[in-house]
Amino acid sequence: MKSIDIIIEEHEHVRRMLKVIRKYCYKVLLDEEIDYGDFYKIIDFIRNYTDSYHHSKEEDILFKAMAEKMPKLINNGPITGMLIEHDMARLYVSNLEKALEKYEEGDDESRLDIIANAISYTDLLERHIEKENSAIFKFANSILTEDVKKKVDEECDHVDLALEDTGVQRKYLSLLVYLEEKVKK
Repeated sequence: MKSIDIIIEEHEHVRRMLKVIRKYCYKVLLDEEIDYGDFYKIIDFIRNYTDSYHHSKEEDILFKAMAEKMPKLINNGPITGMLIEHDMARLYVSNLEKALEKYEEGDDESRLDIIANAISYTDLLERHIEKENSAIFKFANSILTEDVKKKVDEECDHVDLALEDTGVQRKYLSLLVYLEEKVKK
């Protein structure tokens, strides 16, 4: 399935951002001077590239097609687990944002919460991506009929084309490169 190959490629972009997040957290731990505003850029990437763009293709298209084929996948099955992990990731990001706001208000101890939530997010996503790439997507390829696969590919293509016109992919991949370069310094 072409759409699964694209989703896996997107996972590699997400993994690159996870490395950036870890490097920022390490700088926070060492009390190095960093631009804490970059965490808001990271949150923007997570919410708009990873969640709104990438996860929408998984949740609204691929997982939905899998659940229609095998309803038990959505009722306490592996797809339910993936959806729960998506929600957990959103919680970590929300908590990260709150910790950043507290830090900006002068609460130096909130740096612990910045690190805790950011690292929890990276750990969750690394494991989550591995499960999707090595199990969920292979399972999708084996259970979905060719007609359903074609429909999934078409729906994912529609999402990609619609957002390509708005420049979403280009914007966030450029942001990723910018943050990768910045964190190296």
